[in-house]
Amino acid sequence: MKTKTAFAPMLAIGSGVTDIDFYKNAFGATELWRLHNDDGSIHVAGFLIDGALFHLHEAMPNSAASSPHKLKGITTTIGLMTDDVHWVVARAVAAGATLISPVQDYDYGYRQGEIADPFGHHWIIEKIIDPEPLKHIQGRFK
Repeated sequence: MKTKTAFAPMLAIGSGVTDIDFYKNAFGATELWRLHNDDGSIHVAGFLIDGALFHLHEAMPNSAASSPHKLKGITTTIGLMTDDVHWVVARAVAAGATLISPVQDYDYGYRQGEIADPFGHHWIIEKIIDPEPLKHIQGRFK
């Protein structure tokens, strides 16, 4: 079976049910499935945001995966491409995200805003508004 190549980030979280509700409210995430630990807590769950797959995995004491709060920092910023950056950023903030950078247009042809979800993960909500500037500004980054 041939599959399409895609990234599916797995985000370490603290409390499965609470965290799942945030992603549903903030991004309209659709839950595909979930697996429970013996104690009934959520071990891992799969979601789609407008066709983009991601997973939430409850941080476990013996796991290498740690939440940003536990690390006191982030190791990855997630880019979420969308047609309406302003609406998605506003919806995420209303659901409990912290605004890091307001939505604005950049000279490299992107419209972007950055948020931190309540669990410490950073998201750049973005849209390509003009692909041509990327060709023209490349010289600045040599």
